[in-house]
Amino acid sequence: MEIEYNCILIREGEIFLKGKNRNQFEKQLLNNIKFKLKNYEYLINTSRNRLYIESFKTSYINDIVDELKTVFGIHSISRCIKIKTDLENIFSLCSSIMPTKGTFRVSVKRADKSIKYTSIELAKEIGGKILLQNPGNSVDLENFEYELIIDIRENGYTYIYFEKIPGGGGLPVGSSNKGLVLLSGGIDSPVAAIMMSKRGMKVEAIHFHSYPFTGELALKKVRDLCKIISKYNLGIKLHIVKFTEIQQEIYKRCPKEFLITIMRRFMMRIAEKISLLNNLNCIITGESLGQVASQTIEGITSTDMVLSSLPVLRPLIAYDKTDTIVLANKFNTFNLSILPYEDCCTVFLPDNPSIHPNIFEVEKAEIGLCIESLVQNAIETIEIEKY
Repeated sequence: MEIEYNCILIREGEIFLKGKNRNQFEKQLLNNIKFKLKNYEYLINTSRNRLYIESFKTSYINDIVDELKTVFGIHSISRCIKIKTDLENIFSLCSSIMPTKGTFRVSVKRADKSIKYTSIELAKEIGGKILLQNPGNSVDLENFEYELIIDIRENGYTYIYFEKIPGGGGLPVGSSNKGLVLLSGGIDSPVAAIMMSKRGMKVEAIHFHSYPFTGELALKKVRDLCKIISKYNLGIKLHIVKFTEIQQEIYKRCPKEFLITIMRRFMMRIAEKISLLNNLNCIITGESLGQVASQTIEGITSTDMVLSSLPVLRPLIAYDKTDTIVLANKFNTFNLSILPYEDCCTVFLPDNPSIHPNIFEVEKAEIGLCIESLVQNAIETIEIEKY
């Protein structure tokens, strides 16, 4: 029989480990759920470590669950049948919703201690009644096809379900300050953005566009990536910087082996100024140690040294490329990221970039550049888009 679920059970993630400030995280999670479900009619109730979505149009249940999967702070989700706690009704309902053939087990959670049976006794009782009504079934506690879970809560209601759908985990977006991610359009930076969202950080993005060397399709790819990041980040602001003038000046006046290093230093300078203007607390990159020439310790150090007041967070610093690709597929950014449109770094990539740039040589190489003027000109070109 097709089951008509009337409730969605949401379990909190690591929020339950918090101490005196736990209410702040729970309030943020509740607000984020409401934001994600703003296009639906429903009621939401709370109890210990759980939230319940009810009174929704049942035809929308899968759409609502899909929205909840991208809400960080949620450990798991279950489509449930909610009934008042009455043992005879529980026995009858469990027998009627179990598929007529297959192996199963029954798991009971009994928070309501007024029930005279133990959890194990209830599971045996329910399993026995299912077998009586459905002789085509058999019990297998290890290799089961179906697990029927009965959650008898202290609020007078029982929640009956078969599945636990994994949530996003982590902390609710908005509970860990704000950051600005350098979004190139490659595989790494979108994953880095979403990983910081998972740690509760509200993220904005900055993209350096080198028209006409990088075209509209490259920019469209970044915009499309922002739409995906937005689902996890509850919206995102994209700062588009015209970077062509800076790159041309660097190419004209600086040693070719330092092109990428100096370019990254300019990106950091601009990102810091944008962050301070928008009350953002850190800069985020998708760098992984040793992955490319600019991501050696010396390369990373030389770019960070231009910053005066903000930290740089690199959530993928110890990840292999294969690790990042797994996450990119999970977050549905991979297929966009591999579209063959060049970004500003690949367009001006030198044949032999310096792998271990000496900071004194890098600073000497920048002497011929009007750094403050170039940075200010770039900031004045910024276009802001919201997704």
